[in-house]
Amino acid sequence: MSPHTLRTIADVTRREQALAAARVGYPGGQVPDLPDKLEAIDAAAGALRDSGVAYALIGGVAVGIRSGVPRATLDVDFAIATTADHDATTAALVARGFRRTDVFAHSMHFVHTSGEPVQLVFDPEFDPMIARAEALRFGALELRVVTREDLLAMKRRAAADPRIRRSKALGDQADIALLEGDVPEPGEGW
Repeated sequence: MSPHTLRTIADVTRREQALAAARVGYPGGQVPDLPDKLEAIDAAAGALRDSGVAYALIGGVAVGIRSGVPRATLDVDFAIATTADHDATTAALVARGFRRTDVFAHSMHFVHTSGEPVQLVFDPEFDPMIARAEALRFGALELRVVTREDLLAMKRRAAADPRIRRSKALGDQADIALLEGDVPEPGEGW
């Protein structure tokens, strides 16, 4: 995997964040510090790996990797094994510069010191997907990334969930289309 793949996803996200900030104006004319997606991915993956937690990168970053179409993402999502000790996992992330912000029935939410949000999701249906995840190298960084087929299954399940808001379901449907090969031609735009 090209070391530039993650950089491109981070750059696309940074561009969208800067455009959103520009719409509301910069206080005092200063461009705000933007979260560092790559630093957060590296820190989270290192914390999970070093503490022995089985994990796989999922969500929008994984869609960008598996579809070959980098897209902006609001956060970084990892699936972790349901057997993971949540207190030990939290401690490992805190030691790497994260602050836990929320805990829900199937997820824990963190923010990296750079401001990048990271979600850890635990779901029994994801455990076999985590086991099938592939180790991919991006320069010096090695990440376990869920397979394209499993990512499609996750996105189909999410898009079909009647409890999620319509805009989220539509985003999941767009991700499904990307993963199935409906990608723009070079220079086509969106």
